[in-house]
Amino acid sequence: MFAPQRPITLLLFHLFNSVTTSIHRPPAPSPDPSRLPSSTSPVTTPFTSSTGESSPEAACTLTTSPSTLVVRFGDPATVNCSRSKMEFTPLGWNAPTPVPEPMVAQYLVWSVDRMTEWSIQLMCYALIDQEGQCQINVPVVVYKPPDNVSISFVNHCGAMVEGHRYSLQCEVQQAAPVELLTVTFYKGQTALARLRSNNTVKEPVTEVFTLDILPKKEDNGVQYWCEAELELGPEGPKHPPVVTSQKFNASVNFGPHLHCPEKLQVREGESLVCDVGGNPQPSVTWYRDGQAVGLPTYSSRKHAGKYTAQTRGHLGEKNFTVEVEVLVGSGTANSCNRYILSAVVLIQMIYRL
Repeated sequence: MFAPQRPITLLLFHLFNSVTTSIHRPPAPSPDPSRLPSSTSPVTTPFTSSTGESSPEAACTLTTSPSTLVVRFGDPATVNCSRSKMEFTPLGWNAPTPVPEPMVAQYLVWSVDRMTEWSIQLMCYALIDQEGQCQINVPVVVYKPPDNVSISFVNHCGAMVEGHRYSLQCEVQQAAPVELLTVTFYKGQTALARLRSNNTVKEPVTEVFTLDILPKKEDNGVQYWCEAELELGPEGPKHPPVVTSQKFNASVNFGPHLHCPEKLQVREGESLVCDVGGNPQPSVTWYRDGQAVGLPTYSSRKHAGKYTAQTRGHLGEKNFTVEVEVLVGSGTANSCNRYILSAVVLIQMIYRL
């Protein structure tokens, strides 16, 4: 009774089988292990970057946060690698241990509890359908502030002499990396120079920076000092590590120097003042017409003429000649007369009120 329906049943079976065959999709092949980079040997491909962003012309959309890892030696560190959209291909890290297992995910984190290496390489990778592998390199800066910073003279101690050349040295002990170290020399609050090192060693080293100076008499008593700063960029700490040296007061020997014009004008009744300074303070003897004299405290026309200051100090002997001109009037007596006249005028104005 069912025999006539058998061809129809076979026909329906073949139709259903053809439909299911057309929509059947074979499972995605598992990644070839040879295409995955080892934990020690990064695979070089055209789709690489070292700036924290993947190459725009490739289908590689990897980014890392932070784009540059700046970490203090001994501190924990974390870098997150992510892609812009979810893809069903492995995402992995090529980095020092511990290395997270590659996985199909939108992001993958690499982290260490304590950074104990000075020079490491970090690379995040992903497999892209048909294009191959894309990867992104993460620059790493492992830093250590200086243990100590000190300033001193090179082959000199004691006071300096005006006009002589000296060398200051700033010693920065056990800092890393010194290629990112900037040393600034100061005189008071004035920056004299900013120096950098060309040493590319990653481990902590002691570096000495030198600066030549030519002191003047105005520098006597000023403070010299230096500071060392690690310039770690925008990914570094908000307040970069800065270590300052001690400050020392400079002593500059100078002179003798004359502190008045060589042609000096005074008015009658005024004191004749002309100082000679130096460090140390020199001894001074004034002469006029070959005779030792004292400078007059109440000048008159008879005090006009040439005076010679004979000085003797730590830096030797030196003579100065001053020509004095005494102007008539407007001295002490005339000053008193002006005060009296002003008082009289003021009294008259009061009586008129």
